[in-house]
Amino acid sequence: MLRFLREILPSNVLTLAITEAVLVFSCFVAASFLLLPVDPVVYLLYDGGLGRISIAVASILTGLYFHDLYSQIRVSSRLLLLQQVLQVTGISFLFQALLYYANSGLILPRWLMMLGGGFSLIAITGWRTFYSAVVLRALGEEKVLLLGSNSLVEEIARHIREHPELGMKVAGYVDEQASPALDRHAEHLGPPGRLRELAEKLEPDLIIVGLAERRNRTPMADLLELRFSGIRIQEAATAHERVAKTVSLRELRPSQLIYTGGLGPRPGMVTLQAAYSRVIALAGLVLASPVMLLAAAAVRLTSRGPALYRQTRVGWKGRPFTLYKFRSMRADAEEVTGAVWATKNDPRVTPVGRWLRRLRVDELPQFINVLKGDMSLVGPRPERPEFVASLSKQIPYYRQRLFVRPGITGWAQINHKYGDSVEDAARKLEYDLYYIKNLSPALDAYIIVQTMKTVLLQRGAQ
Repeated sequence: MLRFLREILPSNVLTLAITEAVLVFSCFVAASFLLLPVDPVVYLLYDGGLGRISIAVASILTGLYFHDLYSQIRVSSRLLLLQQVLQVTGISFLFQALLYYANSGLILPRWLMMLGGGFSLIAITGWRTFYSAVVLRALGEEKVLLLGSNSLVEEIARHIREHPELGMKVAGYVDEQASPALDRHAEHLGPPGRLRELAEKLEPDLIIVGLAERRNRTPMADLLELRFSGIRIQEAATAHERVAKTVSLRELRPSQLIYTGGLGPRPGMVTLQAAYSRVIALAGLVLASPVMLLAAAAVRLTSRGPALYRQTRVGWKGRPFTLYKFRSMRADAEEVTGAVWATKNDPRVTPVGRWLRRLRVDELPQFINVLKGDMSLVGPRPERPEFVASLSKQIPYYRQRLFVRPGITGWAQINHKYGDSVEDAARKLEYDLYYIKNLSPALDAYIIVQTMKTVLLQRGAQ
Protein backbone atom coordinates (compact mmCIF):
# COMPACT_ATOMS: atom_id res chain seq x y z
CA MET A 1 0.00 0.00 0.00
CA LEU A 2 2.78 2.45 0.96
CA ARG A 3 4.73 1.62 -2.19
CA PHE A 4 1.62 2.26 -4.27
CA LEU A 5 1.05 5.63 -2.59
CA ARG A 6 4.63 6.64 -3.31
CA GLU A 7 4.30 5.59 -6.95
CA ILE A 8 0.88 7.08 -7.76
CA LEU A 9 0.56 9.95 -5.30
CA PRO A 10 3.68 12.15 -5.03
CA SER A 11 4.71 13.22 -1.53
CA ASN A 12 3.78 16.87 -2.15
CA VAL A 13 0.21 15.84 -3.10
CA LEU A 14 -0.14 13.62 -0.02
CA THR A 15 1.24 16.41 2.16
CA LEU A 16 -1.29 18.86 0.72
CA ALA A 17 -4.21 16.45 1.23
CA ILE A 18 -3.28 15.67 4.83
CA THR A 19 -2.70 19.32 5.78
CA GLU A 20 -5.99 20.36 4.17
CA ALA A 21 -7.86 17.65 6.07
CA VAL A 22 -6.43 18.96 9.35
CA LEU A 23 -7.07 22.57 8.32
CA VAL A 24 -10.73 22.07 7.33
CA PHE A 25 -11.40 19.97 10.42
CA SER A 26 -9.93 22.76 12.56
CA CYS A 27 -12.18 25.30 10.83
CA PHE A 28 -15.33 23.43 11.85
CA VAL A 29 -14.07 22.85 15.39
CA ALA A 30 -13.31 26.59 15.70
CA ALA A 31 -16.79 27.41 14.36
CA SER A 32 -18.37 25.16 17.00
CA PHE A 33 -16.56 27.04 19.79
CA LEU A 34 -17.75 30.36 18.38
CA LEU A 35 -21.39 29.44 17.74
CA LEU A 36 -22.71 26.73 20.01
CA PRO A 37 -24.67 27.95 23.06
CA VAL A 38 -23.84 24.77 25.00
CA ASP A 39 -20.39 23.55 25.95
CA PRO A 40 -18.68 22.76 22.60
CA VAL A 41 -16.63 19.99 24.22
CA VAL A 42 -19.82 18.16 25.17
CA TYR A 43 -21.17 18.49 21.63
CA LEU A 44 -17.92 17.38 20.02
CA LEU A 45 -17.10 14.46 22.28
CA TYR A 46 -20.46 13.18 23.53
CA ASP A 47 -23.11 14.31 21.03
CA GLY A 48 -21.39 13.00 17.91
CA GLY A 49 -20.04 16.38 16.82
CA LEU A 50 -16.63 15.07 15.76
CA GLY A 51 -18.26 12.41 13.60
CA ARG A 52 -20.54 14.95 11.91
CA ILE A 53 -17.62 17.26 11.28
CA SER A 54 -15.67 14.34 9.82
CA ILE A 55 -18.49 13.73 7.31
CA ALA A 56 -18.47 17.41 6.29
CA VAL A 57 -14.68 17.41 5.95
CA ALA A 58 -14.79 14.24 3.84
CA SER A 59 -17.35 15.81 1.49
CA ILE A 60 -15.15 18.89 1.00
CA LEU A 61 -12.00 16.84 0.35
CA THR A 62 -13.93 14.63 -2.07
CA GLY A 63 -15.12 17.76 -3.88
CA LEU A 64 -11.54 19.01 -4.18
CA TYR A 65 -10.55 15.65 -5.65
CA PHE A 66 -13.39 15.64 -8.17
CA HIS A 67 -12.39 19.16 -9.25
CA ASP A 68 -8.89 17.81 -10.08
CA LEU A 69 -7.39 20.02 -7.37
CA TYR A 70 -5.09 17.22 -6.25
CA SER A 71 -3.68 16.72 -9.73
CA GLN A 72 -3.23 20.47 -10.32
CA ILE A 73 -1.67 21.67 -7.08
CA ARG A 74 0.17 24.71 -8.42
CA VAL A 75 -1.94 27.88 -8.37
CA SER A 76 -1.96 29.58 -11.77
CA SER A 77 -4.91 31.89 -11.01
CA ARG A 78 -6.13 32.87 -7.54
CA LEU A 79 -9.52 33.87 -8.93
CA LEU A 80 -9.96 30.49 -10.62
CA LEU A 81 -8.91 28.73 -7.40
CA LEU A 82 -11.45 30.77 -5.40
CA GLN A 83 -14.19 29.86 -7.88
CA GLN A 84 -13.33 26.15 -7.70
CA VAL A 85 -13.19 26.08 -3.89
CA LEU A 86 -16.48 28.01 -3.77
CA GLN A 87 -18.08 25.33 -5.97
CA VAL A 88 -16.70 22.61 -3.70
CA THR A 89 -18.10 24.35 -0.61
CA GLY A 90 -21.49 24.72 -2.30
CA ILE A 91 -21.54 21.01 -3.17
CA SER A 92 -20.77 20.13 0.46
CA PHE A 93 -23.86 22.18 1.49
CA LEU A 94 -25.97 20.22 -1.02
CA PHE A 95 -24.57 16.97 0.35
CA GLN A 96 -25.62 18.01 3.86
CA ALA A 97 -29.13 18.74 2.56
CA LEU A 98 -29.37 15.28 0.95
CA LEU A 99 -27.97 13.67 4.09
CA TYR A 100 -30.79 15.25 6.09
CA TYR A 101 -33.33 13.04 4.26
CA ALA A 102 -31.22 9.92 4.77
CA ASN A 103 -30.32 10.44 8.44
CA SER A 104 -30.76 13.85 10.04
CA GLY A 105 -28.60 12.79 12.97
CA LEU A 106 -25.50 12.87 10.74
CA ILE A 107 -25.70 16.52 9.66
CA LEU A 108 -24.22 19.62 11.28
CA PRO A 109 -26.40 22.46 12.62
CA ARG A 110 -27.13 24.95 9.83
CA TRP A 111 -25.17 27.91 11.18
CA LEU A 112 -22.24 25.72 12.18
CA MET A 113 -22.09 24.35 8.65
CA MET A 114 -22.26 27.84 7.16
CA LEU A 115 -19.57 29.33 9.40
CA GLY A 116 -17.31 26.27 9.16
CA GLY A 117 -17.78 26.19 5.38
CA GLY A 118 -16.95 29.90 5.17
CA PHE A 119 -13.81 29.43 7.27
CA SER A 120 -12.84 26.47 5.07
CA LEU A 121 -13.30 28.49 1.87
CA ILE A 122 -10.91 31.18 3.14
CA ALA A 123 -8.47 28.70 4.68
CA ILE A 124 -8.19 26.40 1.64
CA THR A 125 -7.73 29.29 -0.80
CA GLY A 126 -5.11 30.95 1.37
CA TRP A 127 -3.28 27.72 2.23
CA ARG A 128 -3.12 26.55 -1.40
CA THR A 129 -1.75 29.91 -2.50
CA PHE A 130 0.91 29.76 0.24
CA TYR A 131 1.61 26.08 -0.45
CA SER A 132 2.15 26.70 -4.16
CA ALA A 133 4.37 29.74 -3.67
CA VAL A 134 6.37 28.77 -0.58
CA VAL A 135 5.96 25.18 0.65
CA LEU A 136 6.57 23.47 -2.69
CA ARG A 137 9.77 25.47 -3.06
CA ALA A 138 10.82 24.62 0.51
CA LEU A 139 10.12 20.92 0.00
CA GLY A 140 12.44 21.11 -2.99
CA GLU A 141 12.28 19.48 -6.38
CA GLU A 142 14.20 16.45 -7.53
CA LYS A 143 16.79 17.83 -9.95
CA VAL A 144 17.20 15.66 -13.05
CA LEU A 145 20.07 15.66 -15.55
CA LEU A 146 19.42 13.90 -18.86
CA LEU A 147 22.18 12.00 -20.67
CA GLY A 148 21.11 11.53 -24.29
CA SER A 149 18.21 12.73 -26.36
CA ASN A 150 16.32 9.70 -27.64
CA SER A 151 12.53 9.70 -27.91
CA LEU A 152 12.05 8.30 -24.41
CA VAL A 153 14.16 11.09 -22.90
CA GLU A 154 12.10 13.65 -24.82
CA GLU A 155 8.88 12.12 -23.43
CA ILE A 156 10.29 12.15 -19.90
CA ALA A 157 11.26 15.84 -20.15
CA ARG A 158 7.87 16.77 -21.59
CA HIS A 159 5.98 14.82 -18.92
CA ILE A 160 7.97 16.39 -16.08
CA ARG A 161 7.30 19.86 -17.49
CA GLU A 162 3.57 19.21 -17.88
CA HIS A 163 3.18 17.61 -14.42
CA PRO A 164 4.78 19.82 -11.76
CA GLU A 165 3.03 17.77 -9.07
CA LEU A 166 5.70 15.09 -9.68
CA GLY A 167 8.14 17.30 -7.79
CA MET A 168 10.84 16.99 -10.47
CA LYS A 169 12.79 19.55 -12.48
CA VAL A 170 14.97 18.98 -15.55
CA ALA A 171 18.30 20.81 -15.22
CA GLY A 172 19.16 20.14 -18.88
CA TYR A 173 20.44 17.42 -21.18
CA VAL A 174 23.88 16.26 -22.30
CA ASP A 175 24.47 14.93 -25.81
CA GLU A 176 26.79 15.36 -28.76
CA GLN A 177 24.29 17.49 -30.65
CA ALA A 178 21.23 19.51 -29.72
CA SER A 179 17.84 17.92 -30.35
CA PRO A 180 15.10 20.23 -31.71
CA ALA A 181 12.38 18.05 -30.14
CA LEU A 182 14.06 18.02 -26.72
CA ASP A 183 15.01 21.70 -26.84
CA ARG A 184 11.33 22.56 -26.30
CA HIS A 185 11.51 21.03 -22.81
CA ALA A 186 15.15 21.21 -21.69
CA GLU A 187 18.40 23.09 -22.32
CA HIS A 188 21.29 21.50 -24.21
CA LEU A 189 24.33 21.71 -21.88
CA GLY A 190 27.07 20.14 -23.98
CA PRO A 191 28.59 16.79 -25.04
CA PRO A 192 28.85 13.65 -22.82
CA GLY A 193 32.52 14.46 -22.21
CA ARG A 194 31.36 17.26 -19.89
CA LEU A 195 29.09 15.01 -17.84
CA ARG A 196 31.25 14.90 -14.70
CA GLU A 197 31.93 18.65 -14.83
CA LEU A 198 28.22 19.45 -15.25
CA ALA A 199 27.23 17.04 -12.48
CA GLU A 200 29.62 18.74 -10.06
CA LYS A 201 28.24 22.14 -11.03
CA LEU A 202 24.51 21.33 -11.08
CA GLU A 203 24.47 18.70 -8.30
CA PRO A 204 21.58 16.63 -9.76
CA ASP A 205 19.69 14.09 -7.65
CA LEU A 206 19.16 11.81 -10.63
CA ILE A 207 20.84 11.18 -14.00
CA ILE A 208 18.64 9.54 -16.64
CA VAL A 209 20.56 7.75 -19.41
CA GLY A 210 18.93 7.60 -22.83
CA LEU A 211 21.59 7.81 -25.55
CA ALA A 212 20.29 7.05 -29.03
CA GLU A 213 23.31 4.84 -29.74
CA ARG A 214 25.00 3.53 -26.62
CA ARG A 215 27.88 1.57 -28.08
CA ASN A 216 31.23 3.29 -27.39
CA ARG A 217 29.39 6.50 -26.40
CA THR A 218 28.17 5.93 -22.86
CA PRO A 219 30.69 7.42 -20.42
CA MET A 220 30.66 4.41 -18.13
CA ALA A 221 33.63 5.49 -16.01
CA ASP A 222 32.04 8.87 -15.31
CA LEU A 223 28.66 7.31 -14.53
CA LEU A 224 30.27 4.79 -12.17
CA GLU A 225 32.10 7.53 -10.30
CA LEU A 226 28.99 9.71 -10.09
CA ARG A 227 26.96 6.74 -8.86
CA PHE A 228 29.42 6.11 -6.03
CA SER A 229 29.36 9.81 -5.18
CA GLY A 230 25.68 9.44 -4.26
CA ILE A 231 23.87 10.45 -7.47
CA ARG A 232 21.22 7.98 -8.60
CA ILE A 233 21.52 6.68 -12.18
CA GLN A 234 18.56 5.27 -14.12
CA GLU A 235 18.01 4.01 -17.63
CA ALA A 236 15.45 5.96 -19.62
CA ALA A 237 13.01 3.02 -19.70
CA THR A 238 12.99 2.73 -15.89
CA ALA A 239 12.61 6.49 -15.43
CA HIS A 240 9.86 6.63 -18.06
CA GLU A 241 7.89 3.98 -16.18
CA ARG A 242 8.17 5.98 -12.97
CA VAL A 243 7.24 9.32 -14.56
CA ALA A 244 4.63 8.31 -17.17
CA LYS A 245 3.25 5.19 -15.42
CA THR A 246 3.65 3.03 -18.53
CA VAL A 247 6.03 0.30 -19.72
CA SER A 248 7.57 1.57 -22.95
CA LEU A 249 7.43 -0.91 -25.83
CA ARG A 250 10.34 0.83 -27.55
CA GLU A 251 12.85 -0.21 -24.90
CA LEU A 252 11.28 -3.54 -23.90
CA ARG A 253 13.27 -6.65 -24.76
CA PRO A 254 12.13 -10.31 -24.62
CA SER A 255 14.94 -11.04 -22.15
CA GLN A 256 13.37 -8.60 -19.67
CA LEU A 257 10.12 -10.56 -19.77
CA ILE A 258 11.83 -13.95 -19.59
CA TYR A 259 14.55 -13.40 -17.00
CA THR A 260 13.02 -10.61 -14.88
CA GLY A 261 10.18 -11.64 -12.61
CA GLY A 262 8.98 -8.08 -12.01
CA LEU A 263 7.12 -7.61 -15.31
CA GLY A 264 4.82 -10.62 -15.12
CA PRO A 265 1.66 -10.99 -13.01
CA ARG A 266 2.12 -12.52 -9.55
CA PRO A 267 -0.03 -15.69 -9.28
CA GLY A 268 -1.04 -14.99 -5.68
CA MET A 269 -2.20 -11.49 -6.58
CA VAL A 270 -4.23 -12.79 -9.55
CA THR A 271 -6.00 -15.27 -7.22
CA LEU A 272 -6.66 -12.57 -4.61
CA GLN A 273 -8.02 -10.22 -7.27
CA ALA A 274 -10.45 -12.88 -8.52
CA ALA A 275 -11.77 -13.35 -4.96
CA TYR A 276 -12.45 -9.72 -4.07
CA SER A 277 -13.72 -8.96 -7.58
CA ARG A 278 -16.45 -11.59 -7.18
CA VAL A 279 -17.50 -10.23 -3.79
CA ILE A 280 -17.72 -6.64 -5.06
CA ALA A 281 -19.46 -7.74 -8.28
CA LEU A 282 -22.15 -9.58 -6.30
CA ALA A 283 -22.80 -6.49 -4.19
CA GLY A 284 -22.77 -4.30 -7.29
CA LEU A 285 -25.23 -6.55 -9.08
CA VAL A 286 -27.68 -6.34 -6.17
CA LEU A 287 -27.36 -2.57 -5.77
CA ALA A 288 -27.51 -1.86 -9.51
CA SER A 289 -30.44 -4.18 -10.28
CA PRO A 290 -33.09 -1.36 -10.33
CA VAL A 291 -30.95 0.66 -12.76
CA MET A 292 -30.36 -2.44 -14.90
CA LEU A 293 -34.09 -3.16 -15.11
CA LEU A 294 -34.76 0.42 -16.25
CA ALA A 295 -31.92 0.24 -18.80
CA ALA A 296 -33.21 -3.05 -20.22
CA ALA A 297 -36.72 -1.61 -20.57
CA ALA A 298 -35.39 1.56 -22.25
CA VAL A 299 -33.39 -0.45 -24.81
CA ARG A 300 -36.29 -2.77 -25.65
CA LEU A 301 -38.83 0.06 -25.97
CA THR A 302 -36.72 2.35 -28.19
CA SER A 303 -35.16 -0.02 -30.75
CA ARG A 304 -35.63 -3.43 -32.31
CA GLY A 305 -33.62 -6.30 -30.91
CA PRO A 306 -32.72 -7.82 -27.52
CA ALA A 307 -31.84 -5.65 -24.52
CA LEU A 308 -28.78 -7.72 -23.69
CA TYR A 309 -25.93 -7.90 -26.19
CA ARG A 310 -23.68 -10.97 -26.27
CA GLN A 311 -20.30 -10.95 -27.95
CA THR A 312 -17.30 -13.28 -27.96
CA ARG A 313 -14.18 -11.77 -26.40
CA VAL A 314 -10.73 -13.13 -25.60
CA GLY A 315 -10.13 -13.57 -21.89
CA TRP A 316 -7.61 -14.94 -19.42
CA LYS A 317 -4.82 -16.95 -21.08
CA GLY A 318 -6.47 -16.49 -24.47
CA ARG A 319 -9.68 -18.36 -23.61
CA PRO A 320 -12.80 -17.06 -25.41
CA PHE A 321 -15.85 -16.12 -23.36
CA THR A 322 -19.22 -14.47 -23.91
CA LEU A 323 -19.30 -10.85 -22.75
CA TYR A 324 -22.61 -9.29 -21.69
CA LYS A 325 -23.57 -5.65 -22.24
CA PHE A 326 -26.75 -3.68 -22.69
CA ARG A 327 -27.16 -3.17 -26.42
CA SER A 328 -26.22 0.41 -27.32
CA MET A 329 -26.13 0.00 -31.13
CA ARG A 330 -28.67 -0.98 -33.74
CA ALA A 331 -29.29 -4.72 -33.86
CA ASP A 332 -27.96 -4.86 -37.46
CA ALA A 333 -24.88 -2.73 -36.76
CA GLU A 334 -22.35 -5.22 -38.21
CA GLU A 335 -24.38 -7.10 -40.80
CA VAL A 336 -22.57 -5.36 -43.68
CA THR A 337 -19.23 -4.32 -42.18
CA GLY A 338 -18.44 -7.32 -39.99
CA ALA A 339 -16.23 -6.82 -36.94
CA VAL A 340 -14.99 -3.22 -36.81
CA TRP A 341 -13.81 -0.96 -34.01
CA ALA A 342 -16.38 1.34 -32.47
CA THR A 343 -15.53 5.00 -33.08
CA LYS A 344 -15.98 7.93 -30.71
CA ASN A 345 -19.14 9.30 -32.35
CA ASP A 346 -20.28 6.04 -33.92
CA PRO A 347 -23.42 6.58 -36.03
CA ARG A 348 -24.58 3.04 -35.25
CA VAL A 349 -25.19 3.99 -31.59
CA THR A 350 -28.85 4.57 -30.71
CA PRO A 351 -29.97 7.70 -28.76
CA VAL A 352 -30.61 5.61 -25.63
CA GLY A 353 -27.34 3.74 -26.21
CA ARG A 354 -25.45 7.02 -26.25
CA TRP A 355 -26.68 7.82 -22.75
CA LEU A 356 -26.00 4.28 -21.55
CA ARG A 357 -22.41 4.60 -22.76
CA ARG A 358 -21.93 8.07 -21.32
CA LEU A 359 -23.06 6.88 -17.88
CA ARG A 360 -21.34 3.47 -18.29
CA VAL A 361 -24.66 1.75 -17.56
CA ASP A 362 -24.13 -0.48 -20.62
CA GLU A 363 -21.22 -2.13 -18.76
CA LEU A 364 -23.25 -3.22 -15.71
CA PRO A 365 -24.15 -6.72 -17.03
CA GLN A 366 -20.42 -7.47 -16.97
CA PHE A 367 -20.81 -8.02 -13.22
CA ILE A 368 -22.18 -11.40 -14.37
CA ASN A 369 -18.92 -12.06 -16.24
CA VAL A 370 -16.98 -11.23 -13.08
CA LEU A 371 -19.10 -13.64 -11.01
CA LYS A 372 -18.50 -16.37 -13.62
CA GLY A 373 -14.74 -15.79 -13.42
CA ASP A 374 -14.39 -14.60 -17.02
CA MET A 375 -13.40 -11.08 -15.93
CA SER A 376 -12.31 -9.05 -12.93
CA LEU A 377 -13.42 -5.57 -11.95
CA VAL A 378 -10.11 -4.08 -13.13
CA GLY A 379 -7.81 -5.20 -15.91
CA PRO A 380 -7.07 -4.76 -19.62
CA ARG A 381 -10.23 -4.39 -21.68
CA PRO A 382 -11.16 -7.65 -23.45
CA GLU A 383 -10.94 -7.52 -27.24
CA ARG A 384 -12.68 -9.55 -29.91
CA PRO A 385 -10.80 -12.58 -31.35
CA GLU A 386 -10.48 -10.89 -34.77
CA PHE A 387 -8.75 -7.87 -33.27
CA VAL A 388 -6.51 -9.93 -30.96
CA ALA A 389 -5.27 -12.00 -33.91
CA SER A 390 -4.57 -8.87 -35.96
CA LEU A 391 -3.01 -6.78 -33.17
CA SER A 392 -0.81 -9.68 -32.00
CA LYS A 393 0.88 -9.62 -35.43
CA GLN A 394 1.28 -5.83 -35.51
CA ILE A 395 2.19 -5.00 -31.90
CA PRO A 396 4.98 -6.79 -30.01
CA TYR A 397 4.07 -8.32 -26.63
CA TYR A 398 0.35 -7.80 -27.26
CA ARG A 399 -0.55 -11.31 -26.13
CA GLN A 400 1.16 -10.74 -22.76
CA ARG A 401 -1.87 -8.66 -21.70
CA LEU A 402 -3.91 -11.88 -21.75
CA PHE A 403 -2.20 -13.29 -18.66
CA VAL A 404 -4.44 -11.41 -16.25
CA ARG A 405 -8.22 -11.44 -16.37
CA PRO A 406 -9.72 -8.62 -18.47
CA GLY A 407 -11.57 -5.93 -16.56
CA ILE A 408 -14.67 -3.77 -16.71
CA THR A 409 -12.36 -0.79 -16.30
CA GLY A 410 -8.58 -0.48 -16.33
CA TRP A 411 -5.42 1.59 -16.02
CA ALA A 412 -5.41 2.32 -19.77
CA GLN A 413 -9.06 3.40 -19.72
CA ILE A 414 -8.54 6.09 -17.06
CA ASN A 415 -5.27 7.39 -18.54
CA HIS A 416 -5.70 7.28 -22.32
CA LYS A 417 -8.21 8.91 -24.60
CA TYR A 418 -10.75 7.03 -26.67
CA GLY A 419 -8.89 5.33 -29.53
CA ASP A 420 -9.75 3.22 -32.57
CA SER A 421 -6.38 2.66 -34.25
CA VAL A 422 -3.37 0.34 -33.98
CA GLU A 423 -1.35 3.24 -32.53
CA ASP A 424 -3.94 3.69 -29.78
CA ALA A 425 -3.92 -0.05 -29.09
CA ALA A 426 -0.11 0.03 -28.73
CA ARG A 427 -0.32 3.00 -26.38
CA LYS A 428 -2.95 1.28 -24.25
CA LEU A 429 -0.78 -1.84 -24.15
CA GLU A 430 1.97 0.21 -22.48
CA TYR A 431 -0.51 1.13 -19.73
CA ASP A 432 -1.73 -2.48 -19.51
CA LEU A 433 1.81 -3.79 -19.01
CA TYR A 434 2.37 -1.25 -16.23
CA TYR A 435 -0.86 -2.40 -14.59
CA ILE A 436 0.11 -6.08 -14.86
CA LYS A 437 3.49 -5.35 -13.28
CA ASN A 438 1.95 -3.38 -10.39
CA LEU A 439 -1.28 -5.36 -9.91
CA SER A 440 -2.51 -4.89 -6.34
CA PRO A 441 -5.74 -4.21 -4.40
CA ALA A 442 -4.60 -0.62 -3.79
CA LEU A 443 -4.10 0.05 -7.50
CA ASP A 444 -7.46 -1.55 -8.29
CA ALA A 445 -9.15 0.67 -5.68
CA TYR A 446 -7.51 3.75 -7.17
CA ILE A 447 -8.68 2.81 -10.69
CA ILE A 448 -12.24 2.17 -9.50
CA VAL A 449 -12.38 5.58 -7.76
CA GLN A 450 -10.98 7.28 -10.87
CA THR A 451 -13.57 5.49 -13.01
CA MET A 452 -16.36 6.71 -10.73
CA LYS A 453 -14.98 10.22 -11.09
CA THR A 454 -15.00 9.87 -14.88
CA VAL A 455 -18.60 8.65 -14.86
CA LEU A 456 -19.87 11.33 -12.49
CA LEU A 457 -18.16 14.09 -14.48
CA GLN A 458 -19.39 12.50 -17.73
CA ARG A 459 -15.99 12.55 -19.39
CA GLY A 460 -17.02 9.72 -21.67
CA ALA A 461 -16.13 6.10 -22.06
CA GLN A 462 -12.62 5.21 -23.06
